[in-house]
This record gives sequence, structure tokens and C-alpha cells, in this order.
Amino acid sequence: MKFIDLFAGLGGFHLALSKLGHECVFASELLPELQSLYKKNHGIECAGDINQVDISSIKSHDILCAGFPIKI
Repeated sequence: MKFIDLFAGLGGFHLALSKLGHECVFASELLPELQSLYKKNHGIECAGDINQVDISSIKSHDILCAGFPIKI
């Protein structure tokens, strides 16, 4: 199955779902330091602020994962 990872943080959802054989087709994370860590750990470039993403660019998916965003 294909999933998207919103408010991705370190990529905990990604880690679990990829170990189950699922494929991440989109990720979004606001914080630049976490974006670079996510790319290093999972090989996927995260989109930044989800409010700025053109939703038509998000690929079809079966699962939507979303961490709880924190107010900084």
C-alpha cells in the first residue's frame, strides 16, 4: 500500500510502515532540521509547510499518517 506522512517529524510512521512493505509517496515536515534528518533516514525530500503544498501534487495513497504538530 502507499502512504503519505504529514507532520512527519523523525519519521516514526514511515519506519513502521516501510518495515511492513508499504511505500511512502509524499512527506511533509515544517522544521528544516527534521526535513534533513527525514531525508537522511528515509531518502525522501519532505515538502515544507503543508499549508503551502498544492494538494494536486500529492500522489494517490491508501494511508494518511499525521503526527500531532506542536506550536513553536
